[in-house]
Amino acid sequence: MTQPVRIAALYRFARIDDREAVQARLRDLCAPDVRGILLVAHEGLNGTIAGPSDAIDRVLDGIRALPGFDTLEIKFAAADVMPFYRMKVRIKAEIVTMGEPGLDPVANAGTYVTPARWNALIADPDTIVIDTRNDYEGAVGAFVGAIQPNTRTFRDFPDWFRTEGRALFERPNPPKVAMYCTGGIRCEKSTAFLKSEGIEDVFHLEGGILKYLETVPEPESLWRGECFVFDERVAVGHGLTEGTHTLCRGCRMPVSAEGRTSPHYVEGVSCDRCHDTRSEAQKAGARERARQMEIAESRGLDHVGAAPPRQT
Repeated sequence: MTQPVRIAALYRFARIDDREAVQARLRDLCAPDVRGILLVAHEGLNGTIAGPSDAIDRVLDGIRALPGFDTLEIKFAAADVMPFYRMKVRIKAEIVTMGEPGLDPVANAGTYVTPARWNALIADPDTIVIDTRNDYEGAVGAFVGAIQPNTRTFRDFPDWFRTEGRALFERPNPPKVAMYCTGGIRCEKSTAFLKSEGIEDVFHLEGGILKYLETVPEPESLWRGECFVFDERVAVGHGLTEGTHTLCRGCRMPVSAEGRTSPHYVEGVSCDRCHDTRSEAQKAGARERARQMEIAESRGLDHVGAAPPRQT
């Protein structure tokens, strides 16, 4: 009987001086049966790995043994088939790219707020709630009253704050700030950024939206819609049940049930967002890819073009 695949999405902000040594150590830990991608930067680790349960435990124990990594933010999932083709351990300037040198999330991130206490914080009229995710994520779901910067990438967040966001704090009694993201990593960095810009009363949701949806009962929830996730589930709702959105194979963006009624939506090819930007050759190639995937699925085979989970 085939052993199910265990998936672990993890991150930790902790100082790494010798990235090459940590890279080599992680490669050794993952060989030969763990696949996925891990990013190594001076500021910490981030990534997703998949493999047999005992192999995943081996890798996680090895990471926890690294100085400063005794605790990790981890989210587990399961899959029937391996979602990655190989193991990659890459050295990066940042584990989540903001493009602001000198930030130190280890020392200067905002104050954690547990999901159980989050409702009270964001319901306070003296609190500004800011979504640190990108535009397409906010369109899928958000917290009640949250400000949407509508950034295309996380790297755009500092520019948004300096040109628009700072005006939110120009009042006699500066408000508290509550920030959130999918799993917590962007919150830690964005709260550190706000503090570097002189904003002191900054909080962020511990464990991100996913932990909130997992632990807060739906009747008490202040979340509306679904939460976009960077894997083949596309979006999840309360209790982390799979949502109603699907993924456009043309632009890798989420498509709602309403969006799938558009004449521009063609399964495996395009949606409203990308229909006018893709060439006929690209669309023809996508149609052929979708056809080949259907054939492979009907034969019980994995298609080499199937997309692995993306990183958050």
